Amino acid sequence: MFRSALLILSGNATAALLLLARNLIVARMIPVADYGVAATFAIAMAVVEMASALGLQQQIVQARNGDDPRFQAALQGFQVLRGVLSGAVLFVCAGLIADALNVPQAAWAYRVMALVPVLNALVHFDIHRLNRTMVFWPVILTGAVPALLSVLAVWPLALHFGDYRVMLYAIVVQAVATVLISHLVAQRPYRLVLDRAVMAQSLRFGWPLLVNGILLFGVFNGDKLIVGRELGMEVLAIFAMGFTLTLTPTLVMAKSAQNFFLPQLSAVDRSTPTGEARFIHLAMSVLQSILLMGMALVIGVSLCGIPVVTVLLGDKYAALLPYLIWLAVMQALRMAKAGPAIVALAGGQTGNAMVANLLRIATLPLCWYIAVTTGNLYTIIGIGIAGEALGLTAALALIHLRSPVPLRAVAAPLGVMLLTLLAAFFMPHQITAQIAAFAVLSALMLWSCGDLRRYVKGKHMSPAL
Repeated sequence: MFRSALLILSGNATAALLLLARNLIVARMIPVADYGVAATFAIAMAVVEMASALGLQQQIVQARNGDDPRFQAALQGFQVLRGVLSGAVLFVCAGLIADALNVPQAAWAYRVMALVPVLNALVHFDIHRLNRTMVFWPVILTGAVPALLSVLAVWPLALHFGDYRVMLYAIVVQAVATVLISHLVAQRPYRLVLDRAVMAQSLRFGWPLLVNGILLFGVFNGDKLIVGRELGMEVLAIFAMGFTLTLTPTLVMAKSAQNFFLPQLSAVDRSTPTGEARFIHLAMSVLQSILLMGMALVIGVSLCGIPVVTVLLGDKYAALLPYLIWLAVMQALRMAKAGPAIVALAGGQTGNAMVANLLRIATLPLCWYIAVTTGNLYTIIGIGIAGEALGLTAALALIHLRSPVPLRAVAAPLGVMLLTLLAAFFMPHQITAQIAAFAVLSALMLWSCGDLRRYVKGKHMSPAL
């Protein structure tokens, strides 16, 4: 169990750290305003991806017939169809997106970016199918090797261009390498089938994920869109870098937890009392592990965030330092929603995350009003924190209402995590007091995570589907 968990975490962390290194290198080598333009490329990609995200990668893990070669080929065919459509939409709308972000000079770059969703759609689904049998190295290699190649491409690109085009072509390099590596590590031949029955099944499974993808676009990019449009590219560069530094570990930990626990939860036969008890135990372990990760994020940023940013980015991004803790708190609450989402996904309840994210999206109009009237980033981030807290409350309530998972074992870990967030807020410059408080709270967290401790001690691992 520990070997698999360590493999997933280290693999996801390696890929994420390489991409973070790429962003940091680009930020150091190009002007701040150009980095703001580069940050909009991720927003443009998210626009088309959110409009076609059907969770096909999760479906091949969760579905009972996910190991069937024809089913896999049909999912791959559907993925290519949606990728081509997404690329076409981005190409046609490039000018509109550039105008909406107040960067009309970058319209050509968004047209180049239209290649990326097409390339992403050609990835071999064997890397996801193998997760069903707890084989994770193919998906890890497919993430880490392209990220490394993208980092290596930055230096020659920077020497040649020296502006936002460095990020553009580094992203294209990563997309090309991802496709190639996924096919190299696959075990099955790559086949494409257009099967209307499978498409219908995927749409039934994925429509809540599609809506949730649209909501996630607002969650991950809504604040950045508002800041970039109303406050300018330099402020967006600062804000986007803060998001990158705090969101990267959040995504690594949440993705690792999903890769590790979703196959085990999905494999449980819940038709028997023993199976139901096993599912509840695993679900509680997921919820507690995610809360523990959120707490670790806040502690890490509180103790190390300012010196790390100062060393890596220098004085160009000094304006970011006061916002780090605020952003870390927001990301910790966002990460906490991943636990209920994984449990719900294993039970085929793909709409839970959609409801939780809807509450976060509801705060964006207020953020926009603040950006237009005051331009106060603290207030904008504070509204985001409130939205994430509302979303987490809804996610836990839905788990309680729609599944047999009791929430009593989550109450204590959640309380400890919230105390950690308060300690980070109210003791920002009292390092000794912070360390003492965090040490006590960490001990309380480990004590309160009873199901997670039993899971680790019992070395439970579900068999293959």
